[in-house]
Amino acid sequence: MKVGHGQACSHHGELVQGIFLDTHGRRRRALVTVPVTHRRTHAEFRPDPRGLFTVTPGDRAKALDAARLTAAFCTSGDARTTPGGHLRLHGDIPVGIGMGSSTSDTIATIHAVATSFDVTLPPERIAALAVQAERACDPVMLDERPRLFAQREGQVLEELGAALPAVIILGCITGGGEPVDTLSFDEAAQPEDEIHAFEHLRRLLRNAVAESDATQLGRVCTISARYNQRILPKEELPELERVAEREGAVGVQVAHSGNVAGLVFDAAAPEVHDRLDRAARRLERSGIPVTSPFRIGTTSWERDHGRPRRRRHWTPGPHPPAREPRLPAL
Repeated sequence: MKVGHGQACSHHGELVQGIFLDTHGRRRRALVTVPVTHRRTHAEFRPDPRGLFTVTPGDRAKALDAARLTAAFCTSGDARTTPGGHLRLHGDIPVGIGMGSSTSDTIATIHAVATSFDVTLPPERIAALAVQAERACDPVMLDERPRLFAQREGQVLEELGAALPAVIILGCITGGGEPVDTLSFDEAAQPEDEIHAFEHLRRLLRNAVAESDATQLGRVCTISARYNQRILPKEELPELERVAEREGAVGVQVAHSGNVAGLVFDAAAPEVHDRLDRAARRLERSGIPVTSPFRIGTTSWERDHGRPRRRRHWTPGPHPPAREPRLPAL
């Protein structure tokens, strides 16, 4: 065995989350996440022949469970041949606000432990181990292609296409940035008679991806955010929608079990950076803290001809362009 390293990215909530049908017509809770590749968890696993498993920071119990489960899987479950190890985690993902910090910890841990054993795990096995460790997981073990993902089973219900439409999301914080305990989150409050509505959103999202249609993508996000108000209300949502309409955003996206949210702008819209500047100032005046704008997806031209090189981030207004935008301290 050797010292193993792993990493995993985060996300910025979801484009849509609800109840959908699988290929057998069964109702499944599923989501499509907003990938954020510039925020990550890094994990290091140092084998301990005494068989003890420990973690730093000490409050990452789910990651520690993932380390045990992965070690057991890599040794075929034989406790006599399963050494322990010390897991060390570090990264820049805020905890408890809907950016997938827990899943990122877990996936980075699984990669680190598997690497320590010189075992290569396929994504579906990584997802299964993550669900065992934390009851549900986000699809951050996969690449950025949009997928409808059943978070409680760790399974892909549908590959939606090659890439999301190109949009810029102006991130913000709702609910005062108070952490949300996702383990006690009552998803059962979501009425299952909304299945037809969510299947309609699924079709719209599928079309948005196929046609690189940012406007249709924004519509899906906004409708899903409104549905989620009965489960995790965000008192800022009406103001977010007002600012979005005023500044020409195509929609509003939220973390359905967290407090991050964002205004969704078509990346190809005229004067989009000016619109982002104005929207950021309006949100700040309304008492809604702005975090960082970031881009996801590709335009139809980029999809057909290859994506041009560009800066990873654009920082609006008065923020110094050379510094990484930061979330407020929580």
